[in-house]
Formats: sequence, C-alpha cells, structure tokens
Amino acid sequence: MTPPYLFWGKIMPKGYIIGHITVTDPDGYPEYVRRDTPILESHGASFVVRGGQSQVMEGEAGDRHVVIEFPSYEAALAAYNDPEYQEVAEIRRRCATSTIIVVEGHDG
Repeated sequence: MTPPYLFWGKIMPKGYIIGHITVTDPDGYPEYVRRDTPILESHGASFVVRGGQSQVMEGEAGDRHVVIEFPSYEAALAAYNDPEYQEVAEIRRRCATSTIIVVEGHDG
C-alpha cells in the first residue's frame, strides 16, 4: 500500500496544526490536553512544540504555542475536523482563547 504522503510518486509536504493559546481556566485546560492527544495521534500527529519557553519578537500572540506535525496537509485537516476532536475542542474553547491554523509544510 502506498503511504499517504506519496502522490504519483512524489512525496507530499507535511501538514501542521499551529495553535496560539491563552489559557483562561488553568484548572479545566489539562482535561483538553489529556483528551486531545490520543485523537490527534490516531491521525499521525507528532507534537513538535507544546508549550515551553517563548518570546514574541514581533506582533501579538497567545501565551502558549503548539505545533503539531502530520504526514500531510490532508491528515492535519482530517484531524482538526474529526468529530471526536471537535467535541474535545469545546473544552479548549471554554478554557482558553486561541487561534488555530492548519498549514501545509514546504516540500523543498
């Protein structure tokens, strides 16, 4: 079987979900983190950045940053749109303000 990241013999660029998050309910947010991880990993997710130190050098951003890598852009979209993930995402929406972006990686 052809891996999902190959199309017509060409390796497809990876996909990413990028989140800029400000947690407003620190007691409720850990439930989101605990429950979202297995769902996203079932779509091939690998967490590249999940919190950690950061400095905004220009512009504005949330307090917490997350970068999740997927085998393809399509896999990242499928993960975000997964109904089970969307159910869990309601926890994040209640406990944080966030900007979530799905982006295709560079194939070069």
